[in-house]
Amino acid sequence: MNIDTVELKKIAVRQSQYPEETLPEFLLVGRSNVGKSSFINTIIARKNYAHTSSKPGKTQTLNFYLVNNRFYLVDVPGYGYASTTKDKTRKMGLMIEEYLKSRSNLSEVFLLIDYRHKPMEDDILMYNFLKYYNVKTTIVATKYDKVNMSGRAKQDKLIRDTLKLSEEDKFIPFSSITKKGRDEIYHIIENSLNS
Repeated sequence: MNIDTVELKKIAVRQSQYPEETLPEFLLVGRSNVGKSSFINTIIARKNYAHTSSKPGKTQTLNFYLVNNRFYLVDVPGYGYASTTKDKTRKMGLMIEEYLKSRSNLSEVFLLIDYRHKPMEDDILMYNFLKYYNVKTTIVATKYDKVNMSGRAKQDKLIRDTLKLSEEDKFIPFSSITKKGRDEIYHIIENSLNS
């Protein structure tokens, strides 16, 4: 997939602010420091288009990136950041839930987890939430390059067992450094656009 154009088209906190056209949308969810900005930059083949912050929990809106005028990547606030107030956490949760329940043109959710660690309670809750709503979900395990080859089979099993993934569940090890997994993400997007 060639990425010709990218534009941060909409920044929203409620349904009335979402894009009006019904292009396919791909939602990115994950913990605050999981590497969502790096994931976006890798997918759109731009260096610093989505800003990576040294301060986790910075994104507090739904950011709609229009790609090739064909689809949107939708970045939502990261969850699980300790210094976020309970009220803010609740508001962010409601914002994400409103999006998931109301968006009929949502094609797929990419749930980003950190490959180096066992999925946390928040990750499990989010995965089960997506399953409950029958949302097509791909697990994307970021920072794959940070685990040496001898430890990868163990990490694969740990993640699969913790999230109770079946063989049919989509699981993609991903690295923004080596670009591992990027082609698989492109394949999922292309399949959705062409179906």
